[in-house]
Amino acid sequence: MMPSITLSRRPLRVPAAVTLCPAQAELVLGRAHEACGPARHVFAMALAARMQGPVIWVRLGWQTEKLHADGMRAYINPARLLFVDARRPEDLLWTVEETLRTGAVPLVVAELPEPPSLTPIRRLHLAAETGGKTGSTLPLALLLTPADGGAQGVETRWHMAPRAGQSRWTLTRLRARMEMPKSWAADWVAGQLTLQDMHKPETQTASTLYATV
Repeated sequence: MMPSITLSRRPLRVPAAVTLCPAQAELVLGRAHEACGPARHVFAMALAARMQGPVIWVRLGWQTEKLHADGMRAYINPARLLFVDARRPEDLLWTVEETLRTGAVPLVVAELPEPPSLTPIRRLHLAAETGGKTGSTLPLALLLTPADGGAQGVETRWHMAPRAGQSRWTLTRLRARMEMPKSWAADWVAGQLTLQDMHKPETQTASTLYATV
């Protein structure tokens, strides 16, 4: 059974946040975020699992490695994803920007060949805010970048890498405007992402996604 989800809206000046674990690992809605590392695709699917509605997934049409539906079923229903294949790298961010501006979907994921510069990131922030005002939802953009990432101006940057065992990872918040860097031991258990502070023995389960008002 999927975890219960409660989302609320508040003014764009203080956007609501998707929380992967209570009081931890927040991703502010209406902004652009970055995920890097070898398990960045898992991070994207874990985030999608904590949100409702369709997901637009933008990628280069000619790239050889693509997600497989059977591998995604453990995390989300593949039918929720709509893939958009871009012809050129410069079309990727344009597609994300235009999708955010509509406010029609809660999550837009983009697989990028390299981290973008500051100007396009600012455009994504503005497009997401516009979508929240004119559309049906306050959208979030997640940019998947290779290696250790490095996109300028993103709200947060996350690094996810496998650790020993099946469905186990290390999740690190590399950058956040209002938070310090931090690492968690992440596990996927019974359809839920659990996070354990690397410096504390307690395990917290992401049983509820909520937006603080």
